[in-house]
Amino acid sequence: MENKRNEATLNRPEGDRVLDAPYVFVNIPEFILHVVDGKNKVFDMAVVVGKEGHNTMMFTGKLSQIVFSPYWNVPPSIVKKEILPKMKSDQNYLQEQRMEVTGTAGGLPVIRQLPGEKNSLGRVKFLFPNSHSIYLHDTPSKNLFQESKRAFSHGCIRVADPKGLALYLLRDDPAWTEERIAKAMASGKEQYAAVKIPMPVYITYFTAWVDRKGDLNFREDIYNRDTQLANLLIKH
Repeated sequence: MENKRNEATLNRPEGDRVLDAPYVFVNIPEFILHVVDGKNKVFDMAVVVGKEGHNTMMFTGKLSQIVFSPYWNVPPSIVKKEILPKMKSDQNYLQEQRMEVTGTAGGLPVIRQLPGEKNSLGRVKFLFPNSHSIYLHDTPSKNLFQESKRAFSHGCIRVADPKGLALYLLRDDPAWTEERIAKAMASGKEQYAAVKIPMPVYITYFTAWVDRKGDLNFREDIYNRDTQLANLLIKH
């Protein structure tokens, strides 16, 4: 009975009610992004999620904007723990990484990385406003998608086929052709595109479920959530 509930929840994030509109569904321990339209799976793609200590959070949002050739505004925590030590050991570090200081805040330099092939966000990012500052994005580290366990990020979700995802999200906007999307991704100039009908995004965490074929699936509990749940159940 529990497996059936997991199946419904995994394939339809709002329970047994089938969602009519398309939605994006990421299962963190599976390292997969699913795009679903009603009862039909549109496509899947591999993702990279947050590593231990930088867990990707579970939440829902609505994907409303795509940014081509994005800047990366480096979070203060990364500036403090990672960028500043590298700047002290290598005076050319910022220049080599195509980064620039745009000001100061809280006693730290405000740093952003310019658009381009070295940019940590790759050539496109997908925004769905949330309090966790998490979004989907491209990555220059394509080799990570060959790994079976893909927990390497600082919390955001890296997608294997960002161009394919952009094409799908902008499919109802004739102004955004495949050629224009490719040019925007390679332009080196930040450019925004609005998703006409914002798409629901569900970030979830299932280590066991029954799939659409009726097969039972298990994945590693990478954030030790099952252990925490088991301990709570045992105590009660």
